[in-house]
Amino acid sequence: MTKKRLGLAVLLAAVLGLGFAATTAEDDDFFAIPKSIEIYGAAYKALVGQYVNDPDPERLMQSGLEAMLADLDPYTTLLDEADRTEALLRKRGGYGDVGLSLGRRGGKVVVTAPEENARAYEQGLRTGDVLLRVAGRAVDNLTLADVHELLRGEPGTSVKVKVQREGQPELMTFVLSRQKVDRRTVSHSGIISNDVGYVRLDRFGRRSGQEVRKAMKKLQKQRELNGFVLDLRGNPGGLLEQAVAVTGLFVPQGTEVVSMRGRTAQTQRTYRSKKAPLAPDVPLAVLIDDISASASEIVAGAVQDLDRGVLVGETSFGKGLVQKVEQLPYNTALKLTVAEYFTPSGRNIQSKDYRRDSAATIPDSLRETYETKGGRTVRGGGGIMPDVKAAPPKPGALEQALKRRASFFFFANDYAARRDTLPDGFAVDDALLADFREWLEERGFSYESDAQRALQALKGEVKKEGYAGAVRGDLKTLRQALQQQKQRAFERHSSALKGELRRAILARYLDRSGQRAALMEHERALQEALRLLRDDGAYDDLLR
Repeated sequence: MTKKRLGLAVLLAAVLGLGFAATTAEDDDFFAIPKSIEIYGAAYKALVGQYVNDPDPERLMQSGLEAMLADLDPYTTLLDEADRTEALLRKRGGYGDVGLSLGRRGGKVVVTAPEENARAYEQGLRTGDVLLRVAGRAVDNLTLADVHELLRGEPGTSVKVKVQREGQPELMTFVLSRQKVDRRTVSHSGIISNDVGYVRLDRFGRRSGQEVRKAMKKLQKQRELNGFVLDLRGNPGGLLEQAVAVTGLFVPQGTEVVSMRGRTAQTQRTYRSKKAPLAPDVPLAVLIDDISASASEIVAGAVQDLDRGVLVGETSFGKGLVQKVEQLPYNTALKLTVAEYFTPSGRNIQSKDYRRDSAATIPDSLRETYETKGGRTVRGGGGIMPDVKAAPPKPGALEQALKRRASFFFFANDYAARRDTLPDGFAVDDALLADFREWLEERGFSYESDAQRALQALKGEVKKEGYAGAVRGDLKTLRQALQQQKQRAFERHSSALKGELRRAILARYLDRSGQRAALMEHERALQEALRLLRDDGAYDDLLR
């Protein structure tokens, strides 16, 4: 046995041994552990030493650990030395990334959560998608570190990925744009609508509380604020302590923000705000969407439960689990879920129940009701529901296809290559939209709508039943009608297409803060929040 293989065998024993050492005889379940370790070790030794085809001990051990973890939640995973190095590199930044958090389940590389401004999510990837190929390479036999290495690259470049999605009969191809990772977590702050402070927080890093506090102080020095917007859209979470620090900027010192409950004494804890608030009475609106997760939901849940402000946007992601990293031998580690967190009203907002045989979305009928500080009814499970729903329009088939292929991204590259500066009074008008359409035609862009796929399936069923000849004319007429509707899609969805083009082109000339400022007037959720902050009656009614 090689030194590497011997080390892996020792690691296996160490993982199981550490689990046993951390338990106590008080729990009857743990009496079975020594027996299980002995059986597992004996089976592993027999397979490595005697199986007919000389199995690879490393892969055999990896398969065993993956099978063990597959019965748990997707956030519990083993980190080998390469994974840990990768995580450190990503934390430091300075490279281009697409914004995906990956895991391995059943031998497949899957998307587990949004990350880092969720750029890949904006282009259409979703949790649960199975990665098959990255940059032309199959990923089945690659480590997660190898996959991340393929996804990384110079900022401004792109990488093609092919994924399989549950419920989709065909594989999906995406061309993902890479952007530089910025360790700052506040991407924009400023005064909007004359007297409303605004802070956009992209993630909860080690200094997020300080960054938000600094931004708020700067705004308060500029003028008296009659409202404040904290934008947590697209924020996948981060450090729990920083979520408490950010919440503490708006609630009285000593207020309970979140509690953590696990099996051990170390995971039984209540977190309270530590400092006097900067804005204890200013009307507050927090923006959330379906990517806002974890630490974002701690802030949103506390603000809602304490009736400190209103939530505007979409129902949040629904991640109410807490992880820790357990150090293991040979520079490996186990990231495992150790607790659930609960908002001040006592609710857990986890959207998936991993205690069942398979992860299941918690139905509304099982979502318990709770009361806020002022007596309003809120629900646990399924994420944080906003007080006012304000979701962006659902993209049509054309827009989804253009996003998957990064067409807006590449057209913006072409646009910027021909113009050194952004024209004065820049706007995406009909002429520019026509240029975009011509650009697509030159590159042979085509896509299939849901209706066309349904028609193709219908043709197959008709042929199978022997009615093809009888309805051939009808099917041809329907096919022509669908094609005509596709040709008119540019006109029907021109507003949404112009918005995506504007976003992509501005990104070539402005930094993140400048982009955010330029796009504000077109954001439905933000405009709804401003409306509420201007209308004292409507704001107060929501909190009653």
